[in-house]
Amino acid sequence: MRKSYICALILLLGSFFILSPAMASWAYQFVVWDGDVYIITEENVEKIGKEIGHVTKYSDREGTYSGNFSNTFPKGTKYYEIVEVDPEEAIAVESEVGIYVKANSDGEYAGSKKNNWNTIYVFIGGGVLLVLFIAIAITYGHGMKGKTNRG
Repeated sequence: MRKSYICALILLLGSFFILSPAMASWAYQFVVWDGDVYIITEENVEKIGKEIGHVTKYSDREGTYSGNFSNTFPKGTKYYEIVEVDPEEAIAVESEVGIYVKANSDGEYAGSKKNNWNTIYVFIGGGVLLVLFIAIAITYGHGMKGKTNRG
């Protein structure tokens, strides 16, 4: 009986490690705006257009976040259009007061509302593993009732 509980516990703990977000540093600096990721460059921007958004969530750890997320700039950092540049190609990010850096579009961000299926799959997978754990615990727990360990 004890062996079955240990196996079930290992299965449960293993599932948490598999389903938990990675705790490593990001590969590059970026911001997310309107569901797309923009990679930060070292290029300064001089011709700034209107403000189009700001950072709503900051984290320096890998994971999937919603909103206008950044792994570089703090919450509140503003995004701007670049004069004569399509915002789907690049935007400007205010890195310091009055200083703007270019951020080039790299396509859809994994955590955007456009791509929320990953989160749903994690919850479904976690639920399936939890039900499996409970079923194993009940099955082995009832199968061992009444048995004594006679050595």
